[in-house]
Amino acid sequence: MVETSKDSCKTSQPRIQIIGVPIDLGASRRGTDGGPSALRVAGLGGQLAALGYQLAIEKDIAVPAMESCGQDQSAMRYKPEILQVCTELAEQTRSALAIGDIPLIIGGDHSIAHGTVAGVACHYQEQKQSIGLLWFDAHGDINTPDISPSGNIHGMPLAHLLGYGDADLANILDFSPKVRPENVVLIGIRDIDAGERELIQRSGITVYTMRDIDERGMAAISREAMQIVCNGTAGFHISFDVDGCDPSVIPGSGTLVPGGVSFREAHLLLEYCADTQKMLSMEVVELNPFLDQGNISAERTISLIKSAFGKRVL
Repeated sequence: MVETSKDSCKTSQPRIQIIGVPIDLGASRRGTDGGPSALRVAGLGGQLAALGYQLAIEKDIAVPAMESCGQDQSAMRYKPEILQVCTELAEQTRSALAIGDIPLIIGGDHSIAHGTVAGVACHYQEQKQSIGLLWFDAHGDINTPDISPSGNIHGMPLAHLLGYGDADLANILDFSPKVRPENVVLIGIRDIDAGERELIQRSGITVYTMRDIDERGMAAISREAMQIVCNGTAGFHISFDVDGCDPSVIPGSGTLVPGGVSFREAHLLLEYCADTQKMLSMEVVELNPFLDQGNISAERTISLIKSAFGKRVL
C-alpha cells in the first residue's frame, strides 16, 4: 500500500476490485447474504473512490439460496454448494491480482475465506512466493469436520487453509496448504471450541487472545503481527470478521461474543496494516444487516476498511 496524504491516495495506486459473495450457507443463522448489499448501500465504493482509488466494475459470485438446496444436516452442511462458490471466488480473486487489481471481497459468512485465500495464494505461488494471513475474529474458525459441534463450514476455513480437514475444501485450485503456519496470525480470539484449542496449539500459528490485547495493548500486538505475516512473504491477506469487534461497535452480526476489540483498537490494527504497504487483499465477513441497527455496522465497517486502505487523520 502506498502512503497517503490526508484522505487521498496517490494516483499510482492499483485499482480496487470489489467482489461480492452473498452467502449464508456456512452458518446456522441466516442473513449474512445481505452483507454485500449493506456495505454498498452505506457507500463503500464511493468512499474508497474519495480516498483516491480507482475502482474496477464490481463483480458478484452467484450463490444458491438455502431454500433451493434442501435440508443438509451433515458434518459439512452445504459443502457442494460452498465448494462451488469458493472455487469460482478463487478464480475471480486470482484473475483480479493477475491484472494488478487489489481484491476486496465482501461477504457473506466466513466460509468464503476458502476461496479468497486460495486465489491469493495461488497467484503468488505461481510467482514462487508465499503469503501471510492476518485473521481477525472472535473465533478460531479452525474446526475440522470431525470435531465441529455444528457442521457449519464458516467455522472451518482456517483449518482447511492450513491443510487439515476435508480434502476437497483444502485443495481448492489443486494445492494445499495455502499458507504456512509461521506466517498466520489470529487476533481478537475469545471463543474457542475444545477441539479447536488442541489444533491451534498443534498447528504452530500465532494467536493473540483478548487477554493478550488487554495486557499488552493493540499497538505492540499489531507490530508483532506485521512482522509475522510479512516475514519472507510477498505480503499478506486480511480476513476480517466483524465479530472480532465488540458487539457495542458492530451489533449487526449473528456470531456476537461480548468483550471484543474496541472501535479504536480495530482502527489501529488496520492502520498498522496499511503502514506496511504489503497488504495484498482483504475480505470482510459475517456482517448481518437483518440484526443491525439502522445499518450502523456497515457504516462502521466501511470506516475500518478505509483504515486498511490508507486513510489517515493527518
